[in-house]
Amino acid sequence: MAAVTEATAAAGSDQGADVAGRPDTAVRPDATGRPDTAAASARETASGLRRRYWRAGLLRGGIELRHLVRNPKEMSGHLVNVVVALLLAGYISSKVPGTQVPLAHLTLAGFAAYLLFQIGLVNLPQILVTEREEGALLRLRATPGGIPAYLVAKSLLVVAMAFGTLVVLLGAAALLVDGPLPHGPGGWLTLLWVSALGLLAVVPLGAALGAVLPNPREALALIMLPVMGLLVTSGAMFPLSSLPTVVQEIASVFPLKWMAQGLRSALLPDAARAAEPAGSWELPTVALILTAWAVLGFLLAVPLLRRAARRESGSRLTERHRKAGYGGGTA
Repeated sequence: MAAVTEATAAAGSDQGADVAGRPDTAVRPDATGRPDTAAASARETASGLRRRYWRAGLLRGGIELRHLVRNPKEMSGHLVNVVVALLLAGYISSKVPGTQVPLAHLTLAGFAAYLLFQIGLVNLPQILVTEREEGALLRLRATPGGIPAYLVAKSLLVVAMAFGTLVVLLGAAALLVDGPLPHGPGGWLTLLWVSALGLLAVVPLGAALGAVLPNPREALALIMLPVMGLLVTSGAMFPLSSLPTVVQEIASVFPLKWMAQGLRSALLPDAARAAEPAGSWELPTVALILTAWAVLGFLLAVPLLRRAARRESGSRLTERHRKAGYGGGTA
């Protein structure tokens, strides 16, 4: 809560100082004594507003990121997933069926995709719902450009969390359990674009979920069951070809399957393609389906977030606090 309050104040003061320090935005009279509104409107362009929103959002995101790094409890939650992945890889000694590729490498590649998926589709909705319940969204409505800056800040936070976790996982796996790393510049490039496009596919969906979920206590219960089901059925932990055909077809609708397949193509040798249902990495299909999910997510997230912001009020916040037993908290 302290991080949200400090970041909101910093974002609002940054924008207020920017506006206050620009006297040329004032409406001045022309030669006839009438206000020169056309000149004032031209000076205060939409591009100038966007620049201030981005600047305030980046400032807010940096503050929230520093609070995350300095909070051992929150950091331990992300590191636990890395430890679980390393323990699984350390105990798996078999090979991918039909190849000489260690099954532990396939598991690590799939777990890397799952961690990106989890941050976008589980962690982000929980953050949004929690801050909405604490009144952060209501306060942002009273801050000039507060909502756009808030979204920029959350995007920065999620990207930093995702890529930081991915680097820690792959680095620790390579050092401790002889885990896989990309082979050559092409493998690193594939790792980068699949990770970035995968985040674009799931982060808007996470934002849309955060806008409609009722409260933080129910958010985790409503999200985790389907997410764990996708983890089992998307080939992230073991070869997808070992699952029934109907399960493969259902899994192919969701982005986790394609994120895992794309990361396997970056981290595993070409011999591992034999374990794929199509016998190839299908990277064009990976790009197409993840892009489609990204577009769908943005189409859902933007109106839902706007609706959630419009619906926020002091009375709604007080009522939610009363039902939650917060002792009649106010906005």
